[in-house]
Amino acid sequence: MLRATFPTLAWLTVTAVSALAEPLSKKTEIDFFRDVPSRNLKGLATRSDGRLVAGPVLTEGTTLAPAPLLWCLEPTPDPSKWWIGTGPDGRIFEATLGTDQSTYTTREIAKVQDPQVFALKRLSDGSILAGTSPKGALQLIRDGQPVARALLPVDSIFDLLLLDNDTALAATGNPGRLYKIDLKVFGGIGLIVDKITDARMLADRGITLVGEIRDRNLRRIALLPDGGIAAGSSPKGNVYVFPRESYAASALSADPASRIGPVILQENRDGEVTDLLAQPNGDLYATIVFASSSGESRLTPPASASKSGRDTPETPPPAQVERFGGRSALVWFPAHGFPETLTARANTAFYRVVRQGDLLLMAGGEQGEIAGYDLNARLSLTFPGSISSQLNGLAPLSTPGRYLVLRNNAPGLAVLDFQAPGPREAETRRLDLTTPAQLGALRFNRLRQVAPGDLTLELRTSNGSDEVEGWGPWTALRADPDQGWRSDALRGRYAKLRIRIAAPTAGKNATGTADAIELDRATLFALPQNRRPTLADFRVLTPGFGVIAAADQPPSAVVLLSQVMQPPRDEDRRKGNFLTSQVVPSPGAQVVLWTVTDPDGDALTYTFSIRRDGESAWVDVGAGLRDGYVQFDTAHLPDGVYFTRLVAREAAPRPAAEQLSQHFETDDLIIDHTAPEAIEASARRDGDFLAVTVHGRDQLSLLEGIEILFNNGVRETLEQPVDGVRDGREETFTLRVPIAKVSNATSLEVTLYDTAGNGTARRLSW
Repeated sequence: MLRATFPTLAWLTVTAVSALAEPLSKKTEIDFFRDVPSRNLKGLATRSDGRLVAGPVLTEGTTLAPAPLLWCLEPTPDPSKWWIGTGPDGRIFEATLGTDQSTYTTREIAKVQDPQVFALKRLSDGSILAGTSPKGALQLIRDGQPVARALLPVDSIFDLLLLDNDTALAATGNPGRLYKIDLKVFGGIGLIVDKITDARMLADRGITLVGEIRDRNLRRIALLPDGGIAAGSSPKGNVYVFPRESYAASALSADPASRIGPVILQENRDGEVTDLLAQPNGDLYATIVFASSSGESRLTPPASASKSGRDTPETPPPAQVERFGGRSALVWFPAHGFPETLTARANTAFYRVVRQGDLLLMAGGEQGEIAGYDLNARLSLTFPGSISSQLNGLAPLSTPGRYLVLRNNAPGLAVLDFQAPGPREAETRRLDLTTPAQLGALRFNRLRQVAPGDLTLELRTSNGSDEVEGWGPWTALRADPDQGWRSDALRGRYAKLRIRIAAPTAGKNATGTADAIELDRATLFALPQNRRPTLADFRVLTPGFGVIAAADQPPSAVVLLSQVMQPPRDEDRRKGNFLTSQVVPSPGAQVVLWTVTDPDGDALTYTFSIRRDGESAWVDVGAGLRDGYVQFDTAHLPDGVYFTRLVAREAAPRPAAEQLSQHFETDDLIIDHTAPEAIEASARRDGDFLAVTVHGRDQLSLLEGIEILFNNGVRETLEQPVDGVRDGREETFTLRVPIAKVSNATSLEVTLYDTAGNGTARRLSW
């Protein structure tokens, strides 16, 4: 039994003293997913398990954007050419990508009468079907000229979907409706100027209302494998499915009561479904932004930047926008199951989602973020971000692993390439070390598929919290097989880490790149600045009372997990024990208490000294104390005023050469063994009362009050002087006692007390 018990007792003992053995150095855990912003990544990505992995290269287009607002992308048969719907001038452009991925040329191919072109679809004959806002116009453009135009009874057309060469669907806003379009009939109606509100007149022009929702806007639609139409709304953010029967030719009816309505897959509040991605197996992915503002208001730049598309320099600076206060979610709707939120981001908006193998890519904002989700590992990723604020378009290019990105605020195009051999670089945001410190080693938990020699690590420090101002130069860290990466004489309150990978190793990563690089979380060690202790509280207790210190409690047989993870400090434990001590009368005893705090949590020892006024020598009443109190006997000390001094000194494990000390000049101590003088004492009748008056004086202490004992056993006390303020060494106290209460008494004994507990007595009669 002893052998079985000994390990437990030893473990409890180690736990009890672990606070004393805690090192002075601190460590800061670097979670790359949390600490590396999207814009600070080049050729790398961060994963939600905190690791840094191989990622794509984002190449920003340097060509001037053709318009201030770029709303939508539509591919053409030529893989290098794309159509772009823009605002606020209602123009449609054709963009041709250059071979270097950073340049492109644009030409205007059409202009419509509405300011914003929200949706584009290329038809089989090369013509363009466009949906616009704010008049809700549906337009057919052929050879750069509008050939058909109808104003639907809505404000906006947000999305278009081609069912076949002759049929399309349009999702509209305010109200949220789904229209079916017979393209052959619609192509021959000409340019209609007035808004059409009559359903029969719309049907005669090839436009049929096939569904509607109670939410204000129908934002996105997608075709499901069974022929149903998935739809997303705003400002609630609901996800619906319109059955195939709702828009099939045999099911169309002019009677709204017989129209087949949508099924709600998920109901939300204060949301906007920004994109839908249907899968061949019937699954559906949806990106939903939860915010008080719509996507259009977030994408629209301020008035001062309305011309940014034409006045932007070749390399625009990162857009400065107000921090987005909403959140986004990627939701998975299984074909035969319940919806599941795969990932969610605060302060980020998801605008588009595409799939690359087992990876979902999401273009977003409002800091130009590109996010991802690994369907196999069920982990979130952050990819290199853009200098623009919002990325509201993401479309695959002809080369696998390459995507065209539509940027806004500042507007332009970019290319995201998962196969590019570009630089691999990551830089953390400002890391708070909580106090100025001398930096030690940087260590990784593990490196995968990258040799230490291929890593270049740099640190820079600052003593200020500003992200830009006050930073020192980047300092290269030298690699040591046993000591990690380190540099001498780096000091600061804040730090930034920059990582470069020179020669990635070939392989296959979950991100779809050709590299299998993985860097686990890193730990940055530092020695905080040694700060001096400070006096938080100092008290001289009433003399004449002693303290019987409580004994240390034996360790509990049950140890909580919180005690193992963060053991209590030994000093706090002793202080807690002392506060449960007993206080007993003890003539001549004096107790002095103090609380000294050390900002770094160092163990402290104390020396308490006194010196009588007029003398020069200090007397150490207590030396080398570990507790915050001292108890001593004053009976052998002469009366007088004593100056006090407390010296707090740091102790082990702080090295002796680094142990700081602090001298505190504390409150004066009065040692008074002499009773006060009763200058005058009287007792006289005053009507129905007996008035007892005592006038006294003390040489050192303040007077506290009087106590009266009548010889009939009545006892009275008074601590309120005649002048109302008990603040002097000379006071007058008067107590009025009803005669009826002491009528059978013939004398009394009155005692005058001072604050030191000394008293002088007088016997009076009347």
